[in-house]
Amino acid sequence: MKKWIFVLLMLLVTIFLAACNNEPTAQERFKEYVSLWNERKFSDMYDFLTADAKERITKEEFVGRYEKVYDDLKISDLNVTANLPEEEVEGEEAQFSFAAEMNSLAGQISFEHTAPLRKEERNDAENWYVDWDTTFIFPELGAGDKIRLSSTPAARGEIVDRTGNAIAMNGTAYEIGIVPGQMEGKAQEIIAQVSELLGVSPERIREALNAEWVQPDYFVPIKKIPTEETELLAKVTSIPSVVKKDVPARVYPYKEAAAHLVGYVGPITAEELEELAGQGFSSTDVVGKRGMEQVLEERLKGENGARIYIEKADGSEVVLAEKEAVNGENVTLTIDMTLQTKMYHELNGEPGAGVALHPLTGETLALVSSPSFNPNTATLGATGEFWQELEENPLKPLITRFKQGYAPGSVMKPITAAIGLKQGAITTDWTIDVNGLQWQKDSSWGDYKVTRVTATNGPVNLDRALIVSDNIYFAQAALQIGAQGFTEGLKSFGFGQEIDYPFPLDPGNIGDLENEIRLADSGYGQGQIEMSVVHLAAAYTPFLNNGTMLKPTLLAEQETSQPWSENLVDAEIVNQINASLRKVIEDPNGTAKTARIESYALAGKTGTAEIKEQQGVQGTENGWFVAYNLDNPELLIAMMVEGVQDKGGSQAAVSRVRNVFVSER
Repeated sequence: MKKWIFVLLMLLVTIFLAACNNEPTAQERFKEYVSLWNERKFSDMYDFLTADAKERITKEEFVGRYEKVYDDLKISDLNVTANLPEEEVEGEEAQFSFAAEMNSLAGQISFEHTAPLRKEERNDAENWYVDWDTTFIFPELGAGDKIRLSSTPAARGEIVDRTGNAIAMNGTAYEIGIVPGQMEGKAQEIIAQVSELLGVSPERIREALNAEWVQPDYFVPIKKIPTEETELLAKVTSIPSVVKKDVPARVYPYKEAAAHLVGYVGPITAEELEELAGQGFSSTDVVGKRGMEQVLEERLKGENGARIYIEKADGSEVVLAEKEAVNGENVTLTIDMTLQTKMYHELNGEPGAGVALHPLTGETLALVSSPSFNPNTATLGATGEFWQELEENPLKPLITRFKQGYAPGSVMKPITAAIGLKQGAITTDWTIDVNGLQWQKDSSWGDYKVTRVTATNGPVNLDRALIVSDNIYFAQAALQIGAQGFTEGLKSFGFGQEIDYPFPLDPGNIGDLENEIRLADSGYGQGQIEMSVVHLAAAYTPFLNNGTMLKPTLLAEQETSQPWSENLVDAEIVNQINASLRKVIEDPNGTAKTARIESYALAGKTGTAEIKEQQGVQGTENGWFVAYNLDNPELLIAMMVEGVQDKGGSQAAVSRVRNVFVSER
């Protein structure tokens, strides 16, 4: 029995000694501490601190300081490595060197330092602990020192037109503010007047004036306004205590004429900041909100400069990292702002869209949406009333109409003709002979009939059908081509494809052509056919490029005359269609005869697209016109005007396009 007791005691001693030998070494403890550091597990790191270190800083302070420093400085790619000796440490104290590398807002920060460790007894066991102080964060950081971050904003790149005219530029705005010490007992009256003029609520003005930092002689900013608002400036600064300062601002010289094209900038939102995480944005940045400002954000924004330094207790500074600001890139568009402005003013505030292309290069010379809004007001912090008024406006000025797909109506007919001729489904001599204004294939169509605008007596060929815009002819042409052939032909003209264009555009829609009525309607641009005005303009370029449809471009750096689709029509077909489209304007019966310009070889096609739920009911109409000069093909214009049912149909677009060509002669 005594023998077994002795054996048991020896076993317990062995286990105890083994346990003692398994206590972590100083190297193992510091290695674990470094691992937690790399994982930014600051709360767990605190448990490794010596008792003296914990006297100097609480766990909450320790964790909070690390998190704030690393978050504020945007620390990433943290890599801490320990230089540990192989031999085990003897005694109660140790020192290990380590190196830290990290990326920050101002670039890379790296340093080497020494970590003292001490063996302490806790809970009846000894272990190694790190004798931490503030130099572990950065070696130069003393207990009373502060980490500072200063930034230098990058200048946003400007957007200019093909001749260098600024469309979006860095300029000046007026900041309206109040000096509270000059209100002289009239605070309520002054606040009410400023509120009414600037559209800022009295509550917001009082909140600004009552901020902790405000002193009687301080300028308290209330709102920024564009420099163009001289009348408003005069009124508001005539109020006692109200003054203005000139401040940097994004400026849009062409105002409404280019608003949908260029967009505007505004303060970054929390959602945008999250979406753009890791791309160098901060909560104080502005970003493009729509238009090319948004599309080109990455190129325009530049990279802010930053300087991270330690402000020592004696007032001296130690720089940890510094990065110079890199200004944003200036971007040139193919747009001609003189032409852009003309086309915008021709729409005269009516809902519509227009595009001008150079038909031999594909360059976009104008891109217009009407009605519009003032981007200068939008970018300076427009009031809720400003946006509410725009959103409730029945003309919907916030819609970018040149990007949306619409039923093209009869401007589709030259495309249908090109498809039919290319596939051999029709010829230029193919005729129909339908008297009256309506036609249906047979009784299987029920009450549905295709309606033409002008009654004809006798056969109608392609030339005549284009001149008078005969719906029945092109409905029958689509049926001749067939659903499969017509679908393939439309795809060759870019339908159903995402358009490779800097400004995002709705792709052209074909719809289901298996239904015979829908196929017939699609032949003259109704049915479910939809295309943007940009796509429409591009679809006419084969008639000036020997059958090659050009890819429209918008950036000056893009290669010009890029083929989008080739061999759509041969030279003979091109000549025949152009001859007919010339007659659309020159022939006394042509639908665009009012566009005729003396000694000017204008060719074109009109279109009126009906927007209604079913046949036989009154709907709305969109008027279209596409035109180009056959003798000097440097300008192709496509325009759409909404709601023309009581304004002469497509003539609302014809007159406007003609005016632009006359001014460009």
